Amino acid sequence: MEIEKLLRVGHELQASDIHLKGGKKPVFRIHGSLVRYEDGEEVSTSELREDVLSLMNERQRRIFEDKREVDLGFLVEGLGRFRVNVFQQMGELAAVLRFLPPVKPIEELNLPPVVRGIADEQRGLVLVTGVTGCGKTTTLAGMIDHINETRPAHIITIEDPIEIVHEEKMSVVNQREVGFDTSSFAAALRVALREDPDVILVGEMRDLETIDTAILAAETGHLVFSTLHTLDATETINRIISVFPPHQQGQIRLQLASIIKGVISQRLMPMADGKGRVPALEVLVSTSRIRECIADPEKTGEIRDAITAGYTTYGMQTFDQSLMALLTSGLVTLEEALRQSTNPDDFILKVRGITATADSRWSEFEKSAAVDRKVPGVDQKRFKKP
Repeated sequence: MEIEKLLRVGHELQASDIHLKGGKKPVFRIHGSLVRYEDGEEVSTSELREDVLSLMNERQRRIFEDKREVDLGFLVEGLGRFRVNVFQQMGELAAVLRFLPPVKPIEELNLPPVVRGIADEQRGLVLVTGVTGCGKTTTLAGMIDHINETRPAHIITIEDPIEIVHEEKMSVVNQREVGFDTSSFAAALRVALREDPDVILVGEMRDLETIDTAILAAETGHLVFSTLHTLDATETINRIISVFPPHQQGQIRLQLASIIKGVISQRLMPMADGKGRVPALEVLVSTSRIRECIADPEKTGEIRDAITAGYTTYGMQTFDQSLMALLTSGLVTLEEALRQSTNPDDFILKVRGITATADSRWSEFEKSAAVDRKVPGVDQKRFKKP
């Protein structure tokens, strides 16, 4: 088995990941679905071990021997960078290789304009959230690239491993890899505060120490980006607060309310034409009402309503609003939109035009986003201009 040859096949098939296991044929993830590569040969256990170990340096081999799992990144000329997780299952070695797309301008990522506005912030905390493989890395890379393109700033990234390499443009960029350039996220973040940064990207907020230091960095005038494996803005706020001991949570709420600039939660969906995937995004932007919802635990449950109502004025949107915009644009199918919807029953009523008179949360969104757009097979009366 030649890994580089397999990567070239995956690239041609527009795969996002390749799954390798001894005695089995390679499996590609293409547009979100797993497809076994029937034209390929079964992966030999001995060849897989030899090829994968050849990608590791001495430190990575020691980590794998000690922990039976390791993350690493590598570059293939003409193809780009790849992230690899090597692990052991049932006593045998296995690996998953992920294609890391090149940096794309933020305008080419099918993101709402408000995301660029969030990247233009000078200080505070910005979180990009979602499950593994939802495009968090791509979105963050686009936002960092936007800063790099538009202003002179010192950008420090702390990653495990480094996934996308940024070439310096207007900014100075230093990228540090956990385990190679630094011992941990928290250690690198503490030191970063003494390295004259303007922008700090923390690959993942994994523990209390990293979260606490990130909050401190944002409070002291830096723009901090990071990720969490949470599904939406409300869960993100609750997750951060719950990491701290109960006696600190009131203070953390106040601190978080004052520094949060945006929460971007993502889900990748297959496009209606089957030729790729498109992100559905929930976007929270800091407003007086959002800050009140974060600071007051009794009002945190109102965050989604605040996002819904803030579409026109602030550019915020819930997942269901994002899905409606994608649906009316013909980018996704109704079936997929319902599958991804936060509230499918409410969503289908909106699509059919059955809306409670008292529910004005969607009214401004409908006027702004749905006018002149059509959903095939759906009553269009609710989409007419007022």
